[in-house]
Amino acid sequence: MKQLRHFIVGAVCCGAAISLAAQSTGPLQVLITDIHSSENRWALKWSDAGVGFSYSVQARTGLQEGIWITPRSTLPWPIGVQQWVDVAEQPYPSRFYRVVAVPIADRGRLVSEQEVLALTAAQINLLLAFTGVQMTVPHGVKVHKLTYETVDPWGGRTLASGALAVPQNSGLSLALCSYQHGTIARRNEAPSSSSSTEQLLGVVMGGSGYATVLPDYLGLGDSPGVHPFHHAVSEATASVDMLRAARAWCADYKVALNGQLFLVGYSQGGHATMALHRELEEYHTNEFAVTASAPMAGAYDLSAVTTDDVLSGRSMPNQYYFAMLLASYQAVYGLAASLPVLLASPYDTKLSPLLNGQHSASEINAAMPADPTRILKQEYLAAFRSQPDHPLRLALRDNDLHRWTPKAPMRLYHCRADSDVIIRNSQAARDSFRGRGATQVELIDPDPSADHDACSIPSLLLAKTWFDSFRLPNTP
Repeated sequence: MKQLRHFIVGAVCCGAAISLAAQSTGPLQVLITDIHSSENRWALKWSDAGVGFSYSVQARTGLQEGIWITPRSTLPWPIGVQQWVDVAEQPYPSRFYRVVAVPIADRGRLVSEQEVLALTAAQINLLLAFTGVQMTVPHGVKVHKLTYETVDPWGGRTLASGALAVPQNSGLSLALCSYQHGTIARRNEAPSSSSSTEQLLGVVMGGSGYATVLPDYLGLGDSPGVHPFHHAVSEATASVDMLRAARAWCADYKVALNGQLFLVGYSQGGHATMALHRELEEYHTNEFAVTASAPMAGAYDLSAVTTDDVLSGRSMPNQYYFAMLLASYQAVYGLAASLPVLLASPYDTKLSPLLNGQHSASEINAAMPADPTRILKQEYLAAFRSQPDHPLRLALRDNDLHRWTPKAPMRLYHCRADSDVIIRNSQAARDSFRGRGATQVELIDPDPSADHDACSIPSLLLAKTWFDSFRLPNTP
């Protein structure tokens, strides 16, 4: 994944400033100018990088070890001002910071659009009958591919793509629905592609009267670079900016929206839906109000539940998840000098070339052992097992999604027989949310006997019925 030009401007630990060399040969360097602490909160200020830059604060627990992460704060990321407060939930024995200046992105700016599909209601209903889904839709749909400006995992400017499915009932006021897709290995399987099966969900929701947004995420569709799989921040920012681009398209084409917003996604899409819900409620309530969200079968507790499951040694039904996660976190966090450095022979040579977005899930699975952790070098796996602050564990913890408090109604859908993403992920999220005072969170098991794939359709149908109960009438 290509990192845009940026500058490391300074780092601090326990109140003392430590200068760092710039990562760019550019003339601009800015330094942290002030830091002070109160209880668990560290407040930073820094000098001005100049016109056209925004900032990203990153932190780690040691100067020479660990990984740089982007801590949550009271400000949306990347930051448009020259001050920031760390809102860590617990004290750290040491905490180092650096500030990165990146070119400001015009987030959500619609760059291009094109119609890629048009279906009548009769055609959609025939397709639903053929696939055995017991429902019909009243509207035909047109699907448009949108390209828009967003930010990469470091806050720099980049482009992404997605699909917008609009019901053909001109003059009616529509609710927005954002669908976050599940795991795909090939970039041309993203929802904006006319051959994508993920696009079907948008068509069905569009035919039901929702203006449905389907972000591709970074690194898929027309977005360059490695896909940051299960990277919560970029899942959220790409989805927020896709919502902005879709809303701009609707304004341009006189498609009226009623202000409601529903969020739904399955598997990786469950994780992305949870990340998007958190992002909207923490940073963007002035733009979007979440009406209800339905994260499904997601790995919300990556650092504990999912890690313990992966380390159990059981045979995984889809080992490629682990390979994609490792490649993603290597690209974002720099776990090692390169991905092959982490991998045991023969995976160091045969696996890495399969993780470039051009190969299918079945191809990657065929190259993997039944226990996916066996792709790691023995010493790296041993350290991962034994060290609480191992870099990979820190990256996983950075992408947990159960340590916040949702305000809008949320239903978690998850089948207990799911062996791809075990249900304890959703149980941990539900228990954490309720423990934090979230009273409108439920966990629904649509079919206790269904596995990961079989659980998706009943989950989506139940979520649609639930969304329909909130929806305002479609009125002119």
